[in-house]
Amino acid sequence: MLTKDRILDELKRIAAPDGRGNIVSAGLISDIVIEGGEVTFALSADPARLKTMEQLQAVVEKAVRNIPGVNKARVVLTAERQPGKAPAQAGPQQSRAVGVPGVRHLIAVASGKGGVGKSTTAINLALGLKSLGLRVAVLDADVYGPSMPKLFGLSGRPEASTADGKRMKPMARYGVEVSSIGFLVDEDTPMIWRGPMVMSALTQLLREVEWSETDVMVIDMPPGTGDAQLTLAQQTPLSGAVIVSTPQDLALIDARKGLNMFRKVNVPLLGIIENMSYFTCSKCGERHDIFGHGGAKAEAERLAIPFLGEVPLDMDVRLRSDEGRPVVATAPESRHAAIYRDIARQVWAQLEGGNLQKPAPRISFE
Repeated sequence: MLTKDRILDELKRIAAPDGRGNIVSAGLISDIVIEGGEVTFALSADPARLKTMEQLQAVVEKAVRNIPGVNKARVVLTAERQPGKAPAQAGPQQSRAVGVPGVRHLIAVASGKGGVGKSTTAINLALGLKSLGLRVAVLDADVYGPSMPKLFGLSGRPEASTADGKRMKPMARYGVEVSSIGFLVDEDTPMIWRGPMVMSALTQLLREVEWSETDVMVIDMPPGTGDAQLTLAQQTPLSGAVIVSTPQDLALIDARKGLNMFRKVNVPLLGIIENMSYFTCSKCGERHDIFGHGGAKAEAERLAIPFLGEVPLDMDVRLRSDEGRPVVATAPESRHAAIYRDIARQVWAQLEGGNLQKPAPRISFE
């Protein structure tokens, strides 16, 4: 029978990188999960020796795959802070962020709860950044409820970019590269996964994709402030976070939790967006504050962070989103597209100190 002890016994045969003992006695192995014949666990890594740790990762995966009864092994590299190196607000066990090659800025679009239009905001923010002449990518980090395949109107499976199939090419539409678990599983398949399985999937979606040179990667975060959100915030060098909320008090309470989470892990807050801010009747022209109005702006002022703008509730935005035709890409002259582009300008201004010009081309020498 396949057990954790059997896996640990095999891993004890592998020497620790510093030559002192093995990787188990050195405390580098954690979070072992066995699901049928699939084994997932974490391997703690020193960010300063990332190349060596990646080589060790391959050795460890091979060793576990050779255990009778194991059909698949997935090892997640987690980069731990050394004692005394964590930020003042962060706990001593939090992880050091490791960058994504070729990506200049990673920004998180987050919400304290679901149902506030976070994913629709994320895709239109990404397209707004694209309209500024930037190279943009989107990571759909909502493993339990991936929305980007539908919002982009994309289907099918990503192509492998290496012969061993361990790396894949991102999907793309509207000039934006996209990675999502929704491309790898059927739409109706529930993700009944524990924390380590989720982090393994997110690692694959982020670090095992052949991204092109990218100015901004927009990460559509899962709703809430759970393990996946916290780990992403700790293990990726986020340039900032955008919080999406509707105006009512109940949503703002949850949005406040998201804001505080990013503050505790020292991620800059780029601002709050008030989504579904109001509704204007297409027949009579009268405005209705269905969820109240101005709550997100007041919260931004109270917390002394930027208020990025109000996005009205609109039938056309909903229809285009359901059809995989986001409003910024397919109705660029519309009022909503203009709002999202303005939000994108504010975000980019914070990232690059107000320089909205198209980045200069990179020159490489062979």
